[in-house]
Amino acid sequence: MASLGTFGSAQRKRLAERQQWAPLDDPKKALYWPSRMDAPATPRPGHRRPRVLIIAQLANPDWVSVPLVGWFHWHALSKVVDGHLVTHERNRQNILNAGESPSRVTIIDTRRLDRPIRKLVERLQGQPDRGLTTETALGVFLYYYFESILWRELGGRIRAQEWDIVHRLTPLSPAMPSLLAGKCARHRVPFVVGPLNGGLPWPKHFEHARISEREWLSYVREGYKLLPGYRGTRRHASAIITGSRQTRFQIAPSFQDRTVYVPENGIDPARFARRRVGPVTTPLKVAFVGRFTLLKGVDMLIEAAAPLVRKGAVKLDLIGDGPQAPELRALATRDGLPESIFAGWVANDKLQERLTRSDAFAFPSVREFGGGAVLEAMALGLVPIVMDYGGPAEYVSPNTGFRLPMQSRPEIVVSLRSLLERLVADTSPLEAMGERARAHMFRSFTWDAKAAQVLEIYRWVLGQRDKPDFGMPLPEPSP
Repeated sequence: MASLGTFGSAQRKRLAERQQWAPLDDPKKALYWPSRMDAPATPRPGHRRPRVLIIAQLANPDWVSVPLVGWFHWHALSKVVDGHLVTHERNRQNILNAGESPSRVTIIDTRRLDRPIRKLVERLQGQPDRGLTTETALGVFLYYYFESILWRELGGRIRAQEWDIVHRLTPLSPAMPSLLAGKCARHRVPFVVGPLNGGLPWPKHFEHARISEREWLSYVREGYKLLPGYRGTRRHASAIITGSRQTRFQIAPSFQDRTVYVPENGIDPARFARRRVGPVTTPLKVAFVGRFTLLKGVDMLIEAAAPLVRKGAVKLDLIGDGPQAPELRALATRDGLPESIFAGWVANDKLQERLTRSDAFAFPSVREFGGGAVLEAMALGLVPIVMDYGGPAEYVSPNTGFRLPMQSRPEIVVSLRSLLERLVADTSPLEAMGERARAHMFRSFTWDAKAAQVLEIYRWVLGQRDKPDFGMPLPEPSP
């Protein structure tokens, strides 16, 4: 049986009629990102809300990174669809504490397999938070198990078409296949996957970082395409949402007709009531937030800023910790910088207040898929300084921040120092840039804006409109 992803317009129209959806007044009208995403998503007049089973193995309101993305994305979508969330047991209490109704959540318990897989990952990694490719590879088996339990618990309801769409929201990794996609196709239930994000090539000048991070499996990363269900996930998906332009380019040409770009990360405006205010003066206050690893480029920031810090022209606030912390402290001491530039981890409820004391947010990470920290800094009115590579480069324009070319480490240090010297010499553009950065985040990167985009994708899948095009940044520079 053909998957719903291969349906033509006539077949999509029949699907819409069977589900009693009202037609569009103008079905060819595209919804372009981001200029039309100002208003929260709402169902169109005459349309009933789609019924969507949303799978988010990682979804937790009290965690960070992908689990927080999963939670916020689900929470925004649940306002505009009749949604039911499927998630992991580890998220249960945090989700209930956040006020979610138990009737809208199905919990999947894979702990019987979690423990032995975790022990194996730790043995292969050697050190905590290293070898994330290894963790992803072994996580495939956990996810197969997760979906097998899901089908046992909810397969009958999917077969009965209780939901109009099944949407796998997380995991985000494009290497993570779904056997559920084929099962949904057999029972003529549209399957949506994404936003997928990952697979950013290693910059050629930072091979030492790959070795330091113990990313041995990244050398044979293409092997994931041989996993059971990998090609079937794409073949049976009615829509593939990609969360970055790099991931979009990884999708085979034969599947591009069902691929849509929607950036992975977003912000919750309610969490960003604070903002940076007032003119920018010297010393220029520059912040960083993240793990202290070679990939994040904190060592390059310290080396670039050191002469300006010593002269009192720049003040650094390095928020975070990690395996590179001892090396970074030694570097700062060697360059004559005070220990006070290291803030350690700052509690979430105090982080915003601290960040709003800064003027710019330097995040010279050389391999960043999403870069949610950059979005959050921009939402506070800080001017971002990022590498012109990976996720952060997709958020920053010449009107809202600065993108440094991907070069060798010494060249990046020179470029970053030159930029800081220019900004110290003339701080006048920064206040307006920060205001534009904040406005851009609140206009185009809220979770409600993303829910509006995904709702349009659902409507396309259900035959109500042509394929939406939300726009996409310029092609990725070579690493």
